[in-house]
Amino acid sequence: MTKQTAPYGSWKSPITSDLIASASIKLNEICFDGEDIYWTERRPSEAGRYVIVKRSPDGKMEDINPAPFNARTRVHEYGGGAFTVVDGVVYFSNFSDQRLYRQLPGEEPVAVTPEAALRYADYHYDTHRQRMLCILEDHRQDGQEESNSLVALDLDSGEVTAVLASGNDFYASPRLSPDGKQLAWLTWNHPNMPWDGTELWLADVNEDGSISNGHQIAGAIDETVFQPEWSPDGTLYFISDRNGWGNFYRWVDGAVEAVLEIEAEFGYPQWVFGLSNYGFESSTSIFCTYTQNGFWGLGRINTKNGEFTKVEAPHTQISDLHVFGNKVVFEGGSPNTPTSIILRELQSGEETVLKRSTEIGLDAGYLSQPEPVAFPTANERTAYGLYYPPINPRYDGPQNEKPPLLVMSHGGPTSATVSSLRLGIQYWTSRGVAVLDVNYGGSTGYGRAYQLRLNGNWGVVDVEDCEYGARYLVARGDVDGERLAITGGSAGGYTTLAALTFGDTFHVGASHYGVSDLEALALHTHKFESRYLDSMIGPYPEEKELYKQRSPIHNAHKLSKPVIFFQGLEDKIVPPEQSESMAEAVKFKELPVAYLPFEGEQHGFRQAENIKRALEAELYFYSRIFGFPLADDIEPVHIENLYEEDTP
Repeated sequence: MTKQTAPYGSWKSPITSDLIASASIKLNEICFDGEDIYWTERRPSEAGRYVIVKRSPDGKMEDINPAPFNARTRVHEYGGGAFTVVDGVVYFSNFSDQRLYRQLPGEEPVAVTPEAALRYADYHYDTHRQRMLCILEDHRQDGQEESNSLVALDLDSGEVTAVLASGNDFYASPRLSPDGKQLAWLTWNHPNMPWDGTELWLADVNEDGSISNGHQIAGAIDETVFQPEWSPDGTLYFISDRNGWGNFYRWVDGAVEAVLEIEAEFGYPQWVFGLSNYGFESSTSIFCTYTQNGFWGLGRINTKNGEFTKVEAPHTQISDLHVFGNKVVFEGGSPNTPTSIILRELQSGEETVLKRSTEIGLDAGYLSQPEPVAFPTANERTAYGLYYPPINPRYDGPQNEKPPLLVMSHGGPTSATVSSLRLGIQYWTSRGVAVLDVNYGGSTGYGRAYQLRLNGNWGVVDVEDCEYGARYLVARGDVDGERLAITGGSAGGYTTLAALTFGDTFHVGASHYGVSDLEALALHTHKFESRYLDSMIGPYPEEKELYKQRSPIHNAHKLSKPVIFFQGLEDKIVPPEQSESMAEAVKFKELPVAYLPFEGEQHGFRQAENIKRALEAELYFYSRIFGFPLADDIEPVHIENLYEEDTP
């Protein structure tokens, strides 16, 4: 095929906004019951409804919860751990009323818990007492912060029969020993987030179901414990970052004992409930996933001698790993394959794809392969990212032209980018726009010290790393230094706005429900994140002035670049007022600005038509600012303060 020469950004691509919005689903929350495997699918075509899907051993798949039931909990607002299955009976939290429902095979869901301002998550069935252990979040006291506790539910009446742990701010991961005689759980308090420091507790379970002798066995204000699990022989294992990396430990004879200590991360930031990165093949073997240098892999740990063996697999992004019998099921993906539910035979290594997040086949020639980059940044440090060069088998850019660069700043900010196929990145690269997905200081996966770089420095380190990453690619000759854009959602939206307000590297940006007022975020956000900024910025109100200094809304006079804002009108985490106020400030400065609000959307867009509109509008905005023609027929965006003479 003879390639055409066309300006970067104007290439025609089969990776359309319709494909991304409607043909892609989000896979979550793997669960197994006997030989049956379950997971959830968030479907944009159904307004973002979470559907529980069951796969039988014969390969038959069926939806479990019928519309309008939506298997999503709002505990901590971010949810997770929204369902479990016990002997073919599915129990799930329903989004609209947050009640726990029971669904028998072939029947309609029936509410278990009463109508009340209560939320439930992180279910763990007690087979010895036929009750459900879970995290309860109580919102019944108007004007007061909600309370969280670890409780036991009677599945006939739906009533709380025992409050097993309470008094702390947060609880997670209840785990009963195989004999039902001991209970382990995680807990933490403000101002910590669960990746700052958690405590692992252990208690005896009495015959009446109450607990006694509860005591802390691991964790601290500066040590994070992740995923406690009991081995088949009744030994309690867990992941801790006490040595600077999320490694394996166990509780033996009243003391913590190291199982494996290497420079790799086996844990994950606990933004949601129900995360799982390992399981037991036997009492002497753990099958797990881990990350090093931004890529995930599979491994096996001999618990007798601590020997770690890497397991060959084609995946570079792996999560939600569960072992049952002689099989393991997990979410896996790579730069060439979308995130999928994978079933793997533990002995042979044979894998079967059970479900892909997108079933649309694409010519590999349209897929940009990520290059891991490590680049110098401020204070003689190194930061990391994945660089995606523009590629399209039908087009080349002009010889005298370099492509524009879109720097992506991930959310969290305590999180990391992913290396599996993301059509939202390929949308840009297949049109001729290069992408740098930055794992700025503060990102996870590079050890605790790297994660702590952002403490007290949010809006500084993340911005510096995004700027230095863009300049690094300009210096290498990869991209056009006069056409640098930055985009991000939520915390990444804050980094975007901070870079445009306090820096001078980028020429345009897009904020997706981004934070512009740190003080307002500290005062009005939900309980889970209400003290997050104590570590990211400083304690409030003691550092009130610093909050204002770092807030783009209070420094809008310094912003001199065009911005487009996207905002869900039902967002409880970053309220619409933040984007609205910032957009008005940019408009007042007579800079090009666009503001797109979306009815019915919360923190992150879930409806297909809104996902499509946001993606196309961002492309349209950049095309007007950078002056490249569009190959797609896109509905125009109303841009304030943009006149023909302002465009290249």
